[in-house]
Amino acid sequence: MQNFIKIFTDGGSRGNPGPAGIGVYVETLEKKYGEYIGEATNNVAEYSALIYGLKKLKQLLGKDKTKQYEIECNLDSELIVKQMNHEYKIKDENVQKNFIEIWNLMLDFKNVIFKHIPREENKVADALVNEALDAKEKQGNLL
Repeated sequence: MQNFIKIFTDGGSRGNPGPAGIGVYVETLEKKYGEYIGEATNNVAEYSALIYGLKKLKQLLGKDKTKQYEIECNLDSELIVKQMNHEYKIKDENVQKNFIEIWNLMLDFKNVIFKHIPREENKVADALVNEALDAKEKQGNLL
């Protein structure tokens, strides 16, 4: 295993706010996660996916080894990438809490990079979001 891990995260809601889901694809480790997160806005879902992804990596790698890894986080949310890269200020209080949680998670790794990618390059994570939402809808628990 190399010391570089590439992940793709995506979050989405049907309605804004509305039923929301997250998708995380850890390309380097070939792991996929999709989860329904309840009622949320698109931005909250996007941040939730990133938080979930970093926490999952910590779990997969083991707390002692995370400091050896550089993580590349690929998101199709330009807003969140710019907020995480300090290009945009964060005024919303809930978003500030998410930012701080991610910032604290980043301290566990050697380095964390946030990269904006086109939606077409985030198809796996996006599909995981939709699978989670579709599964919840089939249970009859949406809307």
